[in-house]
Amino acid sequence: MKHLLSSLLVAGLGLVAAATAVGAGYPEKTVTVVVPFPPGGSTDTVARALATKLQERLGQTFVVDNRPGATGSIAAGQVARASADGYTLFVTSLGPLVIVPHLLKSLTYDPLKDFDPITVAVHAPNVLIVPASSPLKSVADVIEHHKKNPGKTSFASSGNGSSDHLTAELFWQQTGTKGVHVPYKGGGPAMQDILGGQVDASFQNINAVVPHVKSGKLRALAVTSDKRAPSLPDVPTLAEAGVKNVDVYSWQAVLAPKGLPADVKSKLHASIVAALNDPQVRQRFAELGFDIVANTPDEFAAFQQREFARWKTVIETGKITAD
Repeated sequence: MKHLLSSLLVAGLGLVAAATAVGAGYPEKTVTVVVPFPPGGSTDTVARALATKLQERLGQTFVVDNRPGATGSIAAGQVARASADGYTLFVTSLGPLVIVPHLLKSLTYDPLKDFDPITVAVHAPNVLIVPASSPLKSVADVIEHHKKNPGKTSFASSGNGSSDHLTAELFWQQTGTKGVHVPYKGGGPAMQDILGGQVDASFQNINAVVPHVKSGKLRALAVTSDKRAPSLPDVPTLAEAGVKNVDVYSWQAVLAPKGLPADVKSKLHASIVAALNDPQVRQRFAELGFDIVANTPDEFAAFQQREFARWKTVIETGKITAD
């Protein structure tokens, strides 16, 4: 019996040592960072900044792989089915994790069960904008215009179920108004028509609008954060403008397939947080209007649950579909 116990102890210690060795040696080959959207957007920008710094810190190649389609759900399903060894990471916005699941019935993944959350990297508010030529000068003007012209004020978005679409829906629900949703195939085309005055208004990501606001091509009426944005200090929050409970952030996060070894997860989290706090990265993200979050996996999981429930309510209340 003593010999058996000794053998089991040795075997157990061997497994612990082997697991530790896996983490210590990670990464030993190229790591693929999957982004569920085309190059050039906010999520892609975050992924490429992290990949560069992780490559520097961990001494291995991190390759960004853009896999757009079905509002991010195709890539999410592929990542969920990948090996949980740390060599496939997922950098995504909130869409595939807390919005798309309420819009598409035939998902190939469970957003709350099929991933290991690592961290929410950054978040940023949306901005209520109108063309510079618009007669609407304030949030109060927008609400009044809505009420005098119900169902006629057009709001552009980057697509059905996008953060900017649902922000508009939440705004209408909280103000008792209703506009016309005009979905585009991406933020770029939406911005072109906003700049051209083809649509009346939009809630767009702050990093996309700041240059146009500062150049005088767009007018920013409010930000959706709980405090004013440093990049637009003269623009009030929606709460300051009298519209409560529309504190909305677009966010980008890092995940891995479910079952990531604990030591690999710990190493990745520490390295990503260090990358986010790199002075060069912080300055670049601040210029784009991103705030660093860098929370823990447990904090991320709890946050995702809250966001999942929140957007479910908005989508059901607004009877929003993916069509």
